[in-house]
Amino acid sequence: MRIFSLACALVLTFVASAAERPNIVLIMADDMGFSDIGSYGGEIQTPNLDRLAKEGLRFTQFYNNAKCSPTRASLLTGLYSQQVGIHNGPEVMKNCVTLAEVLKASDYRTLMTGKWHALQLPVERGFDRYYGLTDGCCNFWNPGDQREGEAAPVHKRYPRKWAIDDKVIIPFTPKDPNFYTTDAFTTNAIDFLDEYQDEENPFFLYVAYTAPHYPLHAWPEDIAKYENLYMQGWDNIRKQRHHRQLGMGIMNPEWGLAPRDPWTPKWSGVDDPDEWNVKGMTGGGQNKQTWENVGNKEEWAQRMAIYAAMVDRMDQNIGRLLEKLKATGKLENTLILFLSDNGGCAERVNLTPGNVTGGMDTYITVDPPWANAQNTPFRKYKRYNHEGGISTPLIAWWPGRIEANTITHQPGHIIDVMATVLELSGADYPTQYNGQQVLPHQGLSLLPVFKGLKRKAHEYLFWEFGKAKAVRHGKWKLVKDGDSPWELYDLDVDRTELNDVVNSHTDIASGLEGQWLAWAKRSNVRL
Repeated sequence: MRIFSLACALVLTFVASAAERPNIVLIMADDMGFSDIGSYGGEIQTPNLDRLAKEGLRFTQFYNNAKCSPTRASLLTGLYSQQVGIHNGPEVMKNCVTLAEVLKASDYRTLMTGKWHALQLPVERGFDRYYGLTDGCCNFWNPGDQREGEAAPVHKRYPRKWAIDDKVIIPFTPKDPNFYTTDAFTTNAIDFLDEYQDEENPFFLYVAYTAPHYPLHAWPEDIAKYENLYMQGWDNIRKQRHHRQLGMGIMNPEWGLAPRDPWTPKWSGVDDPDEWNVKGMTGGGQNKQTWENVGNKEEWAQRMAIYAAMVDRMDQNIGRLLEKLKATGKLENTLILFLSDNGGCAERVNLTPGNVTGGMDTYITVDPPWANAQNTPFRKYKRYNHEGGISTPLIAWWPGRIEANTITHQPGHIIDVMATVLELSGADYPTQYNGQQVLPHQGLSLLPVFKGLKRKAHEYLFWEFGKAKAVRHGKWKLVKDGDSPWELYDLDVDRTELNDVVNSHTDIASGLEGQWLAWAKRSNVRL
């Protein structure tokens, strides 16, 4: 394996004329941990994503916004989500243009399936076609009403909002008894590719899966692949993932494996309820409910087996997309980007205690113990600004342009996707759109990294969600959660955030805090 460096001067052919502009396929997983897929250390079977990684480029320090809706806003606009009015849940994105809007103005066909999680509709923000869920999550088997002869689907919030192009459907009750969201999003994406395959202009396809976001729903044949795998427990899974990451060059051996989360006992102690209670699992903060079935290893293993099956099925569907692109002759000049919207999710939702079959009449989560493993080797989860919440795999694949089986440790952020798309497509970025002033995008193009070059780095990167805050400047990262004091980490030697050096570098911490406060003020952060 070759690692990108200053000495790696690749002779690759990139876009030379409008006729050679690439198709762009952007694939996003939902609540998937950093280490879940095989090419980032996971044991889950993801041969299609692993193929893209082997034939493409992997980023080891790519960042999202730690939460679904804010990540999607930044990904689509190249701005920090707070700048466009997205602070927590879905809102109308303002003072911005989307990837679809700038590409559509440059004669791209713009297509989307999957999770939108913003107000307005995708077809109101530049997409020619859309099929999917405009809300945050839903029952994978049936987002709508009970169908004749079937069990009643369990819902967290109901009804959820779906749309097909400009038609809003509430509730959305699919007629197909074999409906499953991951499959349906892919089928409709393939239908779009078929419909427009004879067009000469390039296309932009955004496939935003809801997998593996809870509820834990998966096909029985996919669950069967992992039926006994997770009986070894989260401790062994974390150690094995970390070992593979070190062997791949994804992680630096100097960085230790973050300790087991304080909410999680040793796997060997799962049978003892006191082990859970002393860890604070019945307290406030992350968990406000009493834990059920804490001594049932089989149930815990089954939860992770269902989660793995959801990732597996997503990978199978990515394989379907690749086959369709190949069949239509579009694959060779297509840039594919794959990433996740935040780290693994530690939220606790159990509407059907004791029932973990993965069917439509169940609704459960993996909870902190397995989320901790999903984010190996990092601390924390979704919604936190520690590395476990904001770190995502990013695979970039473009045959003949991106060198195969390469890794970059250069930091990047989802705000960089807009700048990259603009450079690759030749599209113009407007100063006004639909009567609104458009803020300058905040990203830097990833194209130099695709070429194997050292690009100019961001001077600062910023995060904020809820009570979590962070800023990164070079190797230094200042981060905090809630009323806890600021923590400072030297990411060159401690990316797993094990050694807080804030007391020995107070001047650096003070300067970074000032930078964060100035950014928060100009970005309309709700302090």
